[in-house]
Amino acid sequence: MTRVQSSLSAAACCLGAVLVGSLIHLSPAGAGEPVVVPVGADGVQHATITLDSYTYTPDYLVVQVGKPVELTLTSVTVITPHNFLLTDPAAGFTIREDVRAGKTLKVRFTPTQPGTFLYYCDKKLLFMASHQEKGMEGRLEVRQPF
Repeated sequence: MTRVQSSLSAAACCLGAVLVGSLIHLSPAGAGEPVVVPVGADGVQHATITLDSYTYTPDYLVVQVGKPVELTLTSVTVITPHNFLLTDPAAGFTIREDVRAGKTLKVRFTPTQPGTFLYYCDKKLLFMASHQEKGMEGRLEVRQPF
């Protein structure tokens, strides 16, 4: 193989790696397995969501309609602030909470109708993609009692 072919092969490999990395980054929200949130002895559905660099873990929660939900939101980032937006007033929630780096807070609501709802972070720097555009979103599926 000549030096030119070798350079082209290396460039093609690098380009391929960048394209694959981009495809992974653009995976749809809710790509994770659904986490069914149990109802605790207190009648509340308790779940913890970790906020990290442009991700929520878990990114797909399943809860029951008509039963209170308490989410513990924990940011594990060192510098980057995030937020948690889950808004659908007709479904029983209007949540917009800032979660500073390294902090934890709790939100509580009672979903009033079944459906699938998006939660996301809309933080962004000027002229940059929002955290949601970078993949920081998830799904809340509200079902009839199981």
